[in-house]
Amino acid sequence: MPEECLLEAVARGDRCAFEDLYRCYYPRLTRFLARRLPPSHSADEIINDTLLIVWKHAREFRHQSQVSTWIFGIAHRVALKSLRRDRRSFVTFEEPFIDPYRQLEQEEWITQGLSRLPHDQRVSLLLVYQLGHSVEQVATMTECSAGTVKSRMFHARVKLRHFLTALQ
Repeated sequence: MPEECLLEAVARGDRCAFEDLYRCYYPRLTRFLARRLPPSHSADEIINDTLLIVWKHAREFRHQSQVSTWIFGIAHRVALKSLRRDRRSFVTFEEPFIDPYRQLEQEEWITQGLSRLPHDQRVSLLLVYQLGHSVEQVATMTECSAGTVKSRMFHARVKLRHFLTALQ
């Protein structure tokens, strides 16, 4: 069943549709959050809080974006709220590479570079380049304009290039 149809059924109180939506989004949200949260932070709790909001507010979906953009935007805001509450910062990037030695080396190098970026710039880069969202989707998720997202990404790339060169 298409995601919009599932969400419409959820808005009508259909628990089976909600279970289907939950099963569809749980692994995606797990990947989305696992790379952004400190190990001490529970992605499961944030996912459950996110999907509870979806359950309660499904009727408020205005069809101005994709369902996934709306849900990931909620997850992003729930995670930020949780992190602010605990005053912890995001853990950044973890991407598998073929050579294990090189994987660790590159992962540490990129993580160090990304960790030096301001939060908004880091999140914009990861959402676009790692998760494949469009600039417009990221703008919706982070509640800012597409121009702001583009600006954040531009400045993040400039800073990251400088940081990574200095770390070599």
